Amino acid sequence: MYVSIFLPWLLTIPFLVHSSHQQPKGLLINCGSDVKQTVPETGLTYIPDDGFTFSGNKTSLDAKDLFPILSTLRYFPDKVARKYCYTFQAIKGSKYLVRTIYYYGGFDGGKEPPVFDQIVGGTKWSVVNTTEDYANGLSSYYEIILVAHVKTLSVCIARSNQTVSSPFISAIEVISLDDSMYNSTDFGAYALVTVARSSFGNEDTISFPEDPYYRLWQPFKDDSTDVVSSQSSITTSEFWNKPPAEAFATAITMSTTKKLDVQWPPGLLPSTRYHVSLYFRDDRNSKTNTWRVFSIMVNGKTFYSNLNVTTDGVTVYAPNWPLSGQTLISLIPDTKSSIAPLINAGEIYQLMPLGGRTLPQDVMAMEELARGFDNPPLDWSGDPCLPRENSWTGVSCSQEKMPRIISLQLTNLGLTGILAPTVSNLTALHHLWLGDNQISGSIPEMSSVDQLETLFLQHNKLDGPVPQELQGRKGLHILVSPENHLSV
Repeated sequence: MYVSIFLPWLLTIPFLVHSSHQQPKGLLINCGSDVKQTVPETGLTYIPDDGFTFSGNKTSLDAKDLFPILSTLRYFPDKVARKYCYTFQAIKGSKYLVRTIYYYGGFDGGKEPPVFDQIVGGTKWSVVNTTEDYANGLSSYYEIILVAHVKTLSVCIARSNQTVSSPFISAIEVISLDDSMYNSTDFGAYALVTVARSSFGNEDTISFPEDPYYRLWQPFKDDSTDVVSSQSSITTSEFWNKPPAEAFATAITMSTTKKLDVQWPPGLLPSTRYHVSLYFRDDRNSKTNTWRVFSIMVNGKTFYSNLNVTTDGVTVYAPNWPLSGQTLISLIPDTKSSIAPLINAGEIYQLMPLGGRTLPQDVMAMEELARGFDNPPLDWSGDPCLPRENSWTGVSCSQEKMPRIISLQLTNLGLTGILAPTVSNLTALHHLWLGDNQISGSIPEMSSVDQLETLFLQHNKLDGPVPQELQGRKGLHILVSPENHLSV
């Protein structure tokens, strides 16, 4: 079972002071808002969440001096729905950074925020627990990097056995990343959950527009080290994951030529696998004739030997590195080096195994089925089958890695509208129960649904003939009633 990370020292949102009419490539969503909101401190504009979700209620917070994107939220009081999803258009095969932002604000009159789950696609991403941050007057955020395997991305929140009040969300950011970024990761099997992204020796957080991908590089200092600043500019466009040049502007080092030990990140990490990227650049003038050479150890294991750091900068990374508990990075100078080691920046991501996804053919069929109903269940968005405890209401699925839909039990859900013809694409369907609703129109042709065993249509407003091939099929039990105007 995947163990989620919640590190309060990481998840506090910094709001950065700069002015820009640019926007990062992607979507900035202000949940619960009715109008566009521009954050004065950043110049970034967020749009309302209407059209991205069809469940939940909007509300605003009474607290003064809140940043615009924290002053509204969407909450989800319905206790029956298995999840509440936002769906975004995506380019299949493209890479995205997704950031969810939470600020409770006592919107429901309570004193502590609820604890609940968040889901991306068919995978449980993490537990959302903002209690400590909120008690300190802070907002919280979570980040994940993933590839879109279909033409949409879904970000959902869901109740768990820890949830005692309505889940909520303040903002969602979906940022498009360059294809080369973090490409040592097998994004067919994993996503990257942000643990830490730091700029060493810096006083302020680095973000957009300095980082066009709107990554947040938090400042990190160590009282036992010295801070140095680079003497020249640098171009980072050729770096494989495109760190901002500002991440190389400062570094931490030692005043003498000896080992540099850095406990980073400062929190304890679950025992699992991580993507680790470390960034180095010589802070001296490029004309110096002495080399800065050192080896890198992480928790006593060799990470890289005899790294020669120049003013051009260098990245050293491991795509699948084991970490557990406290992390100690040691930079050990070469015996012939007369210059102390230094480090400019670092990123750590937890490798999160993906939980699979429903067969795309079935997903598209179910999405059309939902559009055919005037009032589909509130949780009919996101992945229909996964996570299994958060499958759509009335939907049962097979146990495969890429599950198929095998049963629709939609009896007495108050459904109106039509039965979309794409139901014929649910070729693994065994049971279709639609009784005691107000569904109208005709019954689609379903010759391709050749495993169908039961078709219950009683007490609806259907009309026209029952398709001939269904009437004559052996082993199929069909139940109709006089309320329908069907001819058999």
